[in-house]
Amino acid sequence: MEAGARLQALLARLAARRQDWAALPVGERIALLRQVRERIPAAAERWIDLSNAAKGIDADSPLQGEEWTSGPWALLATCDHLLATLEQIADQGRPAVHALRQRSVAGRQLAVEVFPQTIFDRLLLSGVRAEVWMQPEVNAGNLASHVAAAYRDARHAQGELALILGAGNISSIAPLDALHKLYSEKAVCIVKLNPVNEYLLPVFEEIFAPLAERDFLHFVTGGGEVGALLCQHALVDTIHITGSQATHDAIVYGHGPEGEANRRANRPLNPKPISSELGAVCPTIVVPGPWTAADIAFQASHIATQKLHNSGFNCVASQVLVLPAQWRHTPALRAAVREQLAAAPDRKPYYPGAASRQAQFAACQPGARRVNPIGAAANREVVELPPASDEQVFGRCTEVFAPTLCEQLLDGADAESYLRHAIAYANDKLRGTLGANILIHPATIKALGPRFDELLLELHYGCIAINAWTGLGYLLTQAPWGAFPGHVLNDVQSGIGSVHNTHMFDKAQRTVVRAPFRPFPRSVLGGALTLLPNPPWFVNNRQAHNVARKLFAFQVRPSWFKLPGIFFDALRG
Repeated sequence: MEAGARLQALLARLAARRQDWAALPVGERIALLRQVRERIPAAAERWIDLSNAAKGIDADSPLQGEEWTSGPWALLATCDHLLATLEQIADQGRPAVHALRQRSVAGRQLAVEVFPQTIFDRLLLSGVRAEVWMQPEVNAGNLASHVAAAYRDARHAQGELALILGAGNISSIAPLDALHKLYSEKAVCIVKLNPVNEYLLPVFEEIFAPLAERDFLHFVTGGGEVGALLCQHALVDTIHITGSQATHDAIVYGHGPEGEANRRANRPLNPKPISSELGAVCPTIVVPGPWTAADIAFQASHIATQKLHNSGFNCVASQVLVLPAQWRHTPALRAAVREQLAAAPDRKPYYPGAASRQAQFAACQPGARRVNPIGAAANREVVELPPASDEQVFGRCTEVFAPTLCEQLLDGADAESYLRHAIAYANDKLRGTLGANILIHPATIKALGPRFDELLLELHYGCIAINAWTGLGYLLTQAPWGAFPGHVLNDVQSGIGSVHNTHMFDKAQRTVVRAPFRPFPRSVLGGALTLLPNPPWFVNNRQAHNVARKLFAFQVRPSWFKLPGIFFDALRG
């Protein structure tokens, strides 16, 4: 059968099942999801082998850990989180969000803690916390009315056919987007994999066979012509894309000068509702404080990870390292970051077009200076930005999507004035609102007191990571993942809407993730009762592959007996 005819047939079969899926009892949804979950362990090794081969990762490399955690583990954990929520809906009619810890942020907004929830959470990611900060109209009294809209709103009864355009970088993105559409929005799905990682088609077909057999979900491959056919097809009701703003705008407004004219006039050629996650120029803001030499070394490794994880091909990779110009430790931290960028394992630049994007990116920055850290792989570079001006630094450029890290020095007489300056810079000068990282000493947080939360409220990003990387916010799928609300179709920036969100919050504003400033045992010596050693997602972790495999095995079947092996490898990382 020709590709076009096959797509037509798949779309017709999915469209015929829209209402059936929307009306499917929760118990049957749970049964199908359990069948999907049971298939993940058997497919995991093949999944990892294919990813390693495509990305040039050796069979014994610690870098395999990235593929385990952001691939099979993320999907398996998300199935478990969704199953817990669905079982609550089956028992109580809605998710049991009243049982989650809640607090008021600066007396202005409701924050709901979604991680940790179990003793295993507290042991395996000791000191890590994640909160969902709700939109201002949500409070403790009405929170229960702002969850799981698809399960209480009659508008979802007819069902929809959603097209998901998958990303080519992180292997769990497309299947996680599909689970969100299926279970949080009650839409049947056709998922077009990105050509960069379409080698995973047989793995996903194997895992999701229970849903495909009933024509609730199908995966397809193909290039731009297949994507165009699907986007324009009359049977497709909604679209979700993880990718670039350029691709989003081409879908909505068309290509070339005519498409740009349509965008400026906001004349969509494709009227279908579209949600999106489109990356950003993500900052890492370093706040001055009483750092030690050991703190500088650890956080330099942290910053290198934020840039080099997955070879730098992450929508939430750190793009701009924002540093306090007057801080006495800034020169030492800059030097340490460059050392870590140089020392990190060599990586294959597997994602197409990296070199040309780096060259174009540097050309967009008047007065910038490109530096290849001594000893670094040829494709790694630091771009020293000139002093920030009234003109938006990244007004003509989006994320580089390659292993380029920019440095921006900002003034500030003290930690608070500097942080206010850095937040204004991130909000006003950097394109997009997906994720922002803040590295700050615990003593500085204590000195700021309640003003710290007030400052965070002013930082308009969908995920904020305090002494963590926002990539952790992606992995903790209990929380929403997406841009800060407010972007519009013809200036979409980091996108519209969110995914993950296994508690099914309807009006989340942002996710805030916190992690220990120091690793164990220095954390304990510094007075913090946290046990997280060198995190397994750090690019310099020598045991990342072993820890990640064991974390996956633990998620398959949790057991106290598995913890000692995880801790043993984690402490050696």
